[in-house]
Amino acid sequence: MKLIVGLGNPGSEYAKSRHNVGWMIADAFAAKFRIKISKHEKEAMTGSGRVAGGAVVVAKPLTYMNRSGDAVSLLANAYTESLQDLIIVYDEVDLPLGKLRIRERGSSGTHNGMRSIVASLASEDFPRLRFGVRGANYAEDGRLRDYVLDDFEESELPIVSRSIERAVDALVLFARGELRRAMNEFNRDSDNESLETT
Repeated sequence: MKLIVGLGNPGSEYAKSRHNVGWMIADAFAAKFRIKISKHEKEAMTGSGRVAGGAVVVAKPLTYMNRSGDAVSLLANAYTESLQDLIIVYDEVDLPLGKLRIRERGSSGTHNGMRSIVASLASEDFPRLRFGVRGANYAEDGRLRDYVLDDFEESELPIVSRSIERAVDALVLFARGELRRAMNEFNRDSDNESLETT
C-alpha cells in the first residue's frame, strides 16, 4: 500500500492558493486514475484505488496546514507498514515556479506543514515531493505567509498546470516503488527550465 498525501488548507478561499498546490496535485493524480477522494476519515479526505497494479490511498488533510501532522500520523498508522510507503506533496517557496524536487528524506525547512508532520511522526525519514511556487514577482522583503496564501497569477497558470502533470507522473513512479527513478527523471533542472521559457 502506498500513501500519497497532498498538503493544503480546507476552504474555498484557499482552493487556488500557492499553499494548496499539494491538494491540486492530489486531485490531479486521483482524477487520472479515477480515484474518488470522498471518504472523510482520520482528519482527512481520502480515496483509494489501484495504480500500476498496486494499492494506493490519496489523502488531503483537513486540519489546516499547521496541524498536518495530526492527520498524517493517523493515516500513516492505518495505511503504511513503513514510512517509505508514504510521500508528502507540498509547496516550496524556495524553489522557482514549477520546479520539482523529490527526496527520500530530509528536514522540514521553513514549511509549517512539514514541521508538524516531522514532529508527529518523530522522523524525517520519509519521501517528499516539493513543488516550486516562487514566482518572478516574489519580493524578498515580502511576508512569506501572505505570499503563499495568495492565488497563483493568471500568467503563471500554464507553468503550474504543466508542472502538476509532471508531478503526477512522478507520483506514478512512486506508486510503482520506483522513487529513485522518479528522482532521476524529475529532479533534473533541464527538464523544468523549458517550462519557464515556453
